[in-house]
Amino acid sequence: MLLVIKSGTVLTPSGPIEANVVVEGERVVALTEHSSTAFDERADRILSAEGKYVLPGGIDAHTHMEMPFGGTFSADTFETGTRAAAWGGTTTIIDFAVQQKGTSLLSTLDKWHEKADGDCAIDYGFHMIVSDVNDATLKEMESCVDAGVSSFKMFMAYPGVFYSTDGEILRAMQKARETGSTIMMHAENGIAIDQLVAQSLAEGRGEPVQHGLTRPPELEGEATSRAITLAGVTGAPLYIVHLSAAQALAAVAEARNTGQNVFAETCPQYLYLSIEDLAKPDFEGAKYVASPPLREKHHQTDLWRGLRTNDLSVVSTDHCPFCFKDQKELGRGDFSKIPNGMPGVEHRMDLLHQGVVAGEISLARWVETCSTTPARMFGLYPRKGVLAPGSDADIVIYDPAAEQTISAETHHMNVDYSAYEGMRLRGRVDTVLSRGRVLVENGEYHGSPGHGRFLSRDLCQYLN
Repeated sequence: MLLVIKSGTVLTPSGPIEANVVVEGERVVALTEHSSTAFDERADRILSAEGKYVLPGGIDAHTHMEMPFGGTFSADTFETGTRAAAWGGTTTIIDFAVQQKGTSLLSTLDKWHEKADGDCAIDYGFHMIVSDVNDATLKEMESCVDAGVSSFKMFMAYPGVFYSTDGEILRAMQKARETGSTIMMHAENGIAIDQLVAQSLAEGRGEPVQHGLTRPPELEGEATSRAITLAGVTGAPLYIVHLSAAQALAAVAEARNTGQNVFAETCPQYLYLSIEDLAKPDFEGAKYVASPPLREKHHQTDLWRGLRTNDLSVVSTDHCPFCFKDQKELGRGDFSKIPNGMPGVEHRMDLLHQGVVAGEISLARWVETCSTTPARMFGLYPRKGVLAPGSDADIVIYDPAAEQTISAETHHMNVDYSAYEGMRLRGRVDTVLSRGRVLVENGEYHGSPGHGRFLSRDLCQYLN
């Protein structure tokens, strides 16, 4: 099938260009001038993008579908979560396979393949969470890289569940250096945090805002600095996930200024929400419990600056939705039992576009942080993350003049609340293609489970 998207403004990492996009089958085959009619007669379909942006489909490099946590599971399955992602212009996710202590990495990877296979509406890959560092696990990291899983997440938080000691982190980083893979780090000082949590509960302070107060930004900054030091000792690439605090950003910026292979992402919730949301009365604050926690508003200024300077390279969602009723409510009276996570996979592209509207970032930076850079960071470029001959036809037609209001009543995620309820946005996804197939058009969904394919990823393409 030959499809031509005509008269749009094509957004590239180097800036916007006026061009038509020609798609044949699953791939982009050409970009032509607006005046060109070279492909029109042969086209099976012509889509008009006049007055709209045409950009590569979004890549959300941090999601948690069907993730086990605290005796429950995140509410989106791979089917519902990837459908919601498509509605919001995201055409690729990279989810996390979660190793439980005492299990192997390869059996974990098999389990996540079983969860996702045949259920995804868009293409997907996996990172591997390493929670049990031993000789067998380190050997299996090599096999994971061979299987297209080239990034490994570790935790300085959650003692007794995911936590790794500095010595374990060092050993995994040495293996990452050896294989060329990337260590992703949840950088919070979990040992100190556990003490603060116990003290707060002992003093009868169990409301949701205590989740934020017992995880202060200084402990994120300290852990980030420590992770960077360990990466420097081992020579391993390091990617800090869901960075939320100015202190952590300063550590990343300093490392990058010295040429160290250190990268970081932030998430929309840290750009738009704050600890004031965690403090909402009547347990409403539980909706906003995630780790790291929402910070005081002044951190947002630093994060936007970090996006402009590329000290923050990627915007992901850490999409990990738990319903307010029956799931978040597990922590009434004890904030430490509130399932950690927030929904967001559907609104990432729209929320970051507000940064363009407000003058915080450029159109080119919007595309970089949401699509091109994650493709390069996680070994998918140029198949993903760009509109160029030979790339997958993952394409979003975006109407920058449209207006919308976010609400749980209209979103497509499988969760009973929105973290951005009532927020008015400028800009909206108009049409979404995944490998040349139209998934969303004119407010209707045309996708289906099983269209999405597993992506075997190469190594990070930014390494010095």
